[in-house]
Amino acid sequence: MSNALFRLGRFAARHPWRVISAWILISVVVIGSAGAFGRDLEDTFEVPGLDSTKALALLSEAQSDRAGLTAQVVTTPLEEGDSFFDSPEYQAELAAIQLELLELPGVIGTTDVAGALEQGNEVAVQTGSVSPDGNVALIRVQYPIVEETSLDDLEALTDYRLEAAEGSLLQIEMGGDLFNAFQEPETGVGELIGIVVAVIILLVAFGSVIAMGLPLGMAIFGLALGISSMSLITYLIDIPSWAPQMGSMIGLGVGIDYALFIVTRHREHLARGMTVPESAGRAIATAGQAVIFAGGTVVIAILGLAFAGVPFMTAAGVAVSFIVLIMVLASVSLLPAFLGLAGHWINRLTVRKHTGEQVQTVGSRWETWGTHVSNNAWKYLIGVTAFLLALSAPVLALELGFPDEGTLPESRTERRAYDLVAEGFGPGINGPLVIAIDISEDASVVDPLALAIGDDPGIVSVAPPEVDSNAGVATIIAFPTTSPQDSDTVDTISRLRSDVFPAVLDDSAATAHVGGQTASFSDVGGRVGDRLPLFIFAVITLSFLLLMLVFRSILVPLKAALLNLLSIGAAYGVLVMVFQWGWGLGLVGLETTVPIVSFLPMFMFAVLFGLSMDYEVFLLSRVREEYLATGDNDMSVIHGIASTARVITSAALIMISVFLGFVLGDDPVIKMMGLGLATAIFVDATIVRMVLVPASMKLMGDANWWMPDWLDRLLPTIDIEGESGLPEPDMEADDAPQQPQREEALV
Repeated sequence: MSNALFRLGRFAARHPWRVISAWILISVVVIGSAGAFGRDLEDTFEVPGLDSTKALALLSEAQSDRAGLTAQVVTTPLEEGDSFFDSPEYQAELAAIQLELLELPGVIGTTDVAGALEQGNEVAVQTGSVSPDGNVALIRVQYPIVEETSLDDLEALTDYRLEAAEGSLLQIEMGGDLFNAFQEPETGVGELIGIVVAVIILLVAFGSVIAMGLPLGMAIFGLALGISSMSLITYLIDIPSWAPQMGSMIGLGVGIDYALFIVTRHREHLARGMTVPESAGRAIATAGQAVIFAGGTVVIAILGLAFAGVPFMTAAGVAVSFIVLIMVLASVSLLPAFLGLAGHWINRLTVRKHTGEQVQTVGSRWETWGTHVSNNAWKYLIGVTAFLLALSAPVLALELGFPDEGTLPESRTERRAYDLVAEGFGPGINGPLVIAIDISEDASVVDPLALAIGDDPGIVSVAPPEVDSNAGVATIIAFPTTSPQDSDTVDTISRLRSDVFPAVLDDSAATAHVGGQTASFSDVGGRVGDRLPLFIFAVITLSFLLLMLVFRSILVPLKAALLNLLSIGAAYGVLVMVFQWGWGLGLVGLETTVPIVSFLPMFMFAVLFGLSMDYEVFLLSRVREEYLATGDNDMSVIHGIASTARVITSAALIMISVFLGFVLGDDPVIKMMGLGLATAIFVDATIVRMVLVPASMKLMGDANWWMPDWLDRLLPTIDIEGESGLPEPDMEADDAPQQPQREEALV
């Protein structure tokens, strides 16, 4: 493969405009097609086999409106202390709002709050239309199933809110399932801050404006193509609305990182006097091959999410994997074209000057550090491992769930609607449980079941049952005493299924299922929790096999797998401390604690496994190269660290800055992902790679590279550096401009 990559890189550098034009043409076609034919991204949390999915299927088969999406229009008088009770003026405005809502696109029905008030204040309160104090009125707006609704319906509803609020006597806010299904996370300044920090790091690392711009330009170019393609991928699989932001986070990080590795190798080759096309070709054949290996590992690991049995996770994995794949392809084809176009200007337009002494000082510091760790291996191994285990300990308190609208900033109408409903009716009204009952063979169970549900201590109220005798389906809406994200709500759902339903239905042919968004989130968390251990085992096994092939060792991949667990465990622990325990919660822009998003641990593990392979391969390939040349294990580890620390540090700082930039956004899911990935990369690139790896490899000695002869003969050989088999390099003529014989140092 190295020869093919060498030819590809050299061709791209010799004919840059051909390659760049091809990429531009592809981008124009994809972006244009996305704009003309792309579908809206949507969130659906249906998972085959779950009880909540069975409830939805039962309602859908009966063509019940309850199978569709809902929105909540929440109103309260602007005049403090006023009430909807006995106020004809407010009641008339409620009636007008209800009629106007019915005229909106997609709306198939609303609750009649004004009609309930006409029947008396007590009736209005009993139906859940008006809060007991008369201060908050709630209009539930019914939409069809998610497949028959679109972003246009949400936009029509939100536009109406702005129009209705002008000159109104009422404060009008909105929230509900419709927002969760189609509200795409807003792009904030956090992403831009992350990019700005990445620019600064690249400038410091390379000392050249052009060398800085190449990785950044390639990553942004690839990201634009990948994000645009998502609306086309929806023709094959439904992509969730949060996938673009998650894809942006990971795509920017890996894109800049991969380009950093290749540009660094290209500059090394130029410094040795190679021609620009030769240098670019060899950079792609060596560092580019490592990029393909690392990027392929990320793609395989993320696509492994398909085995979780959660369709929306599979869809998000496909979307993110596609972006990573584009970054890999751009790294080995578009980037060498940029390198050929830049030529020797890549080392010009410098922003600072270095002397050879400065560079040597920095290099000697890393070598001194490696020697220090090697001389105190036991102390560092025990101390750092104990620290990481302590940092990972909060994982034992991990609670999976899904943040509700109460975690959004107060600038969002969904948050204001949530607060009004919680204050007026109680927090459980924001997460109703939709109980679907199959009464085709026994309709007598509906009333007894409704009474039993209402008697459960976790239920505050139950709406009158809706019975469709023709379809053989009854629906009961129950309101928990606790908020949707509260763990007590999960306990209530479990109790209804395990205790309440069997007590009423044991002697009946009828069946009941708990559905609704709250139950769906709870069920997804349970499915992920059940399959997470098996998924982790599969990923660790894959990690072991890949590294064993590359480094011809048993202990090195085993060590890598254990150290990966430590760094990821530390990231999980930090998430628990911040989001569940509230430590430093204000620093991430949240006002209340939230459970860890149910799919996040599995998704993070898949991503981090692939990302950690970048640093593992880059460091250990240099260590192994030194060991094969000298046979000295201790010195090979020290020299490996000294020669790779600068690039690993630069790459890690870039990824951390990009990931932390997303923490500044509004969406708690993206905040968690950003903080978790940043923590794991920080731990992996510093504590693990620069402390635990040299300490453990020092203690294992020559056993690091042991492999049984019979196994070594069976395994195929993988030359990760790709140097073998390449022709002699083409060198610049003596009168050609030469590059300085040094490497830029990260200070």
